[in-house]
Amino acid sequence: MAFTDKHAEPYSGENLTRYIDKALKVSPPKSKFRHISYKIIKRMFQPELIDVDNIPSQPCLFVANHAMYAVDGPIIGLPMLAEQGRFIRALSDKFMWNSINENALLKQGIVIGHPDVCSALMNKGSDLIVFPGGAHEATKTADKKYQLLWKERYGFIKLAAKHGYTIVPTAIVGPEEFYDHLIEGEDLPKTLLGRTLTRFGIINENTRTDLMGPIPRGLFGTLIPKPQKCYVQYGKPLDLSRYKGKRLAQKTMINLRQQVADDIHGMLEPLLVRRDAEQSQSGLIKKFLTK
Repeated sequence: MAFTDKHAEPYSGENLTRYIDKALKVSPPKSKFRHISYKIIKRMFQPELIDVDNIPSQPCLFVANHAMYAVDGPIIGLPMLAEQGRFIRALSDKFMWNSINENALLKQGIVIGHPDVCSALMNKGSDLIVFPGGAHEATKTADKKYQLLWKERYGFIKLAAKHGYTIVPTAIVGPEEFYDHLIEGEDLPKTLLGRTLTRFGIINENTRTDLMGPIPRGLFGTLIPKPQKCYVQYGKPLDLSRYKGKRLAQKTMINLRQQVADDIHGMLEPLLVRRDAEQSQSGLIKKFLTK
């Protein structure tokens, strides 16, 4: 399984072609479960979509910061579908995928972040969202909250330019506070739990130890996320249509990526200040639940 094997490639050859055909046929979910999920999220986390006027009418690639264990996905995906009518396909890391969960993930709009999959969806004119930090950003330690851990990844810039897509920098504040970090992932192998998992073979030489996330502690010490208000802000769109079909120079890719990162950072700081100010005005019960 890709989740445990660092060398795994879930899809290739004819299997990748089959997967792409399947992904292209997915339509916006309209199930009762989806509606209930949206209502629960609105009730618990009050996601506020800010500056939606910045989102152009044409298909976009939303580029955002990532929270622990990708809990930010529903925070942006469900309100965008319900309130803006935009069905955003989330690009995910390959380690998440296997034959068991394929259908469940696809039905939610999630797809593997493979270049061929992304190209097919862009050719179709789909809205996409990518978290360039991927699993590394989703398993970061508490001291790195709201940091962009993008390493040297330029794939999203290359694909957007190749297809002349518009990038919308997106900042998300709130999901990082859903959970405290009981044990950091980097410390897990040295703990009693980590040694037990190793003894039973769950952690082995092929395990993605670099992607071990923290042991989360949510509401009242459970796995239920704390009811933290969330903010999703959309920056000025970056139109890459002039680069369509062209091969970008390395300097251009670096500059474009830096522009997107700077825009996200520029939104995060004021959002964090606003969040802290609004939290200070909240009632005692809310403060207790989000402590």
